[in-house]
Parts: sequence; C-alpha cells; structure tokens
Amino acid sequence: MERKDFDRANVVKEAIQQQEHRFLAVYVEAKNSIMIMLSEKEDKLGTMAIAIPKVHDIAGSVTSSVLLGDKHPISARMFAEYIAAKKSKITVVSVYLEHVSEILAQEFFMHLIDKVLKTDSQKEPEAI
Repeated sequence: MERKDFDRANVVKEAIQQQEHRFLAVYVEAKNSIMIMLSEKEDKLGTMAIAIPKVHDIAGSVTSSVLLGDKHPISARMFAEYIAAKKSKITVVSVYLEHVSEILAQEFFMHLIDKVLKTDSQKEPEAI
C-alpha cells in the first residue's frame, strides 16, 4: 500500500538564542492533535498540560488540565490552550526550564510557538 508523506505526522524543530540561554521547540502535528515540547538548553520533557478545543456548536472555551508535573503549570496550560484554540486540535504541551524564570521564558516560548506554527503552515505535502 502506497502511503503519502502528508498521511504522516508533521514534525518541526526550532531554536532561538537569547543572551546565554537557548530555547527549543519540538512540534509534532497529527491529523487530530498536536504535541509540542518547549525547553531550555536541550530537548527535555517537563510539566505537561492538555487542552481540548471547544466544539463549534457548543458555547464555551478551551478546556485544559495539567497531566504531569508541577513546576510550570501556568505556562503549560496557557500554551496548550493557545494552540488548541488556534488550530482546533487536541494539544499537549510540555514546558521544561532549568535556570530562566517562567515569566521571562514565556516571551521566548511564545516566539518559538509562533515560529513553528508559521513553518508548519508553509510546508507543502510531498509524495513518497
């Protein structure tokens, strides 16, 4: 059975350097869901949150919850809700920080999220 590349999950990796800190994003988008790891210094799993977009017929907003971890729950939920609302897909976000404060890192992670979402929307499906 022949499979097309666009039948598979899309993976985008991005990084930015701010002063002496490196911030990374690994973005995986499947047909019905998105997973994104946001981390400082190296790719690592951190506090995880899930967000479910609202159903179009029902009034309400995105629903989210922390799945694992307790170090950066506000950022994990905030980014999961943002992406779920923007892409209308179930979204899992992981946030891992070593030295930078959560508040400071939010600006850099938001920049990375916008970068991976833009890169993802510019990709063209390719046949194998």
